[in-house]
Amino acid sequence: MKSGTLRKKFIGDRKFYAMVLGIAVPIMIQNGITNFVSMLDNIMVGQIGTEQMSGVAIVNQLIFVYNLCIFGGLSGAGIFTAQYFGQKDDEGIRHTFRYKIWMAVILTAGAVVLFLAGGETLIQFYLNGSSDGGNLIATLEYGKRYLWVMLLGLPPFMMVQIYASTLRECGETVVPMKAGVTAVCVNLLFNYLLIYGKFGLPALGVVGAAVATVLSRYVEAAIVLIWTHTHKEQNSYIVGLYRTMKVPAVLVKKFLIKGFPLLLNETLWASAMAMLTQCYSVRGLNVVAGLNIANTLNNVFNVVFIALGDSVAIIVGQLLGAGKMKEARDTDNKMIAFSIGCCTLMAALMLLVSPLFPRIYNTTPEARTLAMRFIMVQAVFMPQNAFLHAAYFTLRSGGKTLVTFFFDSVFIWCVSVPIAYFLSRYTDMYVVYILAMVQIGDWIKCIIGFVLVKKGVWLQNIVASDQNQTDKIS
Repeated sequence: MKSGTLRKKFIGDRKFYAMVLGIAVPIMIQNGITNFVSMLDNIMVGQIGTEQMSGVAIVNQLIFVYNLCIFGGLSGAGIFTAQYFGQKDDEGIRHTFRYKIWMAVILTAGAVVLFLAGGETLIQFYLNGSSDGGNLIATLEYGKRYLWVMLLGLPPFMMVQIYASTLRECGETVVPMKAGVTAVCVNLLFNYLLIYGKFGLPALGVVGAAVATVLSRYVEAAIVLIWTHTHKEQNSYIVGLYRTMKVPAVLVKKFLIKGFPLLLNETLWASAMAMLTQCYSVRGLNVVAGLNIANTLNNVFNVVFIALGDSVAIIVGQLLGAGKMKEARDTDNKMIAFSIGCCTLMAALMLLVSPLFPRIYNTTPEARTLAMRFIMVQAVFMPQNAFLHAAYFTLRSGGKTLVTFFFDSVFIWCVSVPIAYFLSRYTDMYVVYILAMVQIGDWIKCIIGFVLVKKGVWLQNIVASDQNQTDKIS
């Protein structure tokens, strides 16, 4: 293929990048600030000691599974929301909104029951390795204290995800961003006040960090909900939203058919990530601390490809809903190339800061060394992960949720987890190399993703026949 043809296929014009960045940058800013403040939160807890930092890291890994369950549970209906918006079908959006509420309430109630009944056991699952680097009993106690408070933040988190996801799918990304920015500022302020006990307030340590997070989530929920309901001219679908909570059975079936694989996928993927961390944790508490430090920085840099992946779902989904298949394919090619290019730059920057960042933490020298090396591995494989993320959202935008289920969670359980499990327990391989081997295993996934995207199996309008249907229902 000639260079001019390649340029035309993978590089857009100024108008194209303005459109993409108009969607991606607000998401990037919101997630970036959220992760940056989470990093500061992590550093503040890390100043107290290794046990406190490790206890909080383990609980956050568990809550991460819940967060992705919510994301997966809402994503199936979200595919329809983006395409309904492309058709200007408000009644269709209302149906997806109500479905999201029911799904989120069920998942949140289940999570609260699970954490209340088995939270201690789940934390102990990560504390079966060596005690090198800290006291395992103290780590368990700090983790339990943090978890009980964090459960109070699940309901507002649930409501933010319902409203913010719908706003984004309908092209409104600025308001969720502003709410997120406000929330992280509240979180940062109260972290400082309550972790260390400033201005006469008690020094609550890990409990203070949890209280600050919960407060910030209620602030974020209030901003998003109030704005949505007071701007009905911009959010016309909100009119009459709570007039009924019924969702037509025929649409529930459609949402479940498309959405259940996504819910199962996100649940299995998040639990696989938790299992990978558990595999590494058998090498000692220093590894838990080092991974926590590395993942904290990695999350900040990952906001670029995560936001661009979300943008693929929104932009390409709307084009598919409008029946613009050729434009959808062209847009997708350029967005994938853009994501890989941006993340190559991010990876270079991440390599530069890898020796410096771990020094901020009050932990053991071994944990700092492990953190630096984990960061370097994560940076090297960042462009690869950018492609995989964009490919995942490309397939999902066309409703290929069963394909994404096998592409994502089935792969990680069948390939990544066995690699980590076997190498961590049955070999003496250095734990940093184990992390690299898991990433190398994803080369198979890259080939599969490339073939599926290139073949265009995702090029379909899944709501083409729903316009008349929702009109009849209403």
